[in-house]
Amino acid sequence: MTARFEVEVEDPAWEAALPEAAQIAAIAGEAALPAEYAGGVVVLLTDDAAVRALNTRFRGKDAATNVLSFPAPPNLDDHIGDIALSYGVCAVEAQAQGKTLAAHLQHLVAHGVLHLVGFDHETDEDAENMEARERAILAGLGVADPHV
Repeated sequence: MTARFEVEVEDPAWEAALPEAAQIAAIAGEAALPAEYAGGVVVLLTDDAAVRALNTRFRGKDAATNVLSFPAPPNLDDHIGDIALSYGVCAVEAQAQGKTLAAHLQHLVAHGVLHLVGFDHETDEDAENMEARERAILAGLGVADPHV
């Protein structure tokens, strides 16, 4: 695992389904994080209930979702932010989309990192820019285009 990414596996289902989940998340995060960001990111691999609670508390949406990103305010440690991923939602999406859990995890970690560094998908143009960046990151990791 790289120094810039700390991955905490809270839900054992992640490692049961994907024993190398923490390493995969760290590698994808490192690939997505621009070099000019010296700080770190914490990635939490958790369950639907925990992500639902976070989504309710911070976004006012009472539902589990695949990934949440929380940019950090300016701080002395240059901490960039935190990302939380829900095992149940991610596993169901991967299966429904015909993807491996590893590929979906890589995509969602990259997606979360891009949110931390200022990308969003609020407009069509923003979404196109973010998706192009995701495609390039994932291609570098040998992962197929997640947007087809």
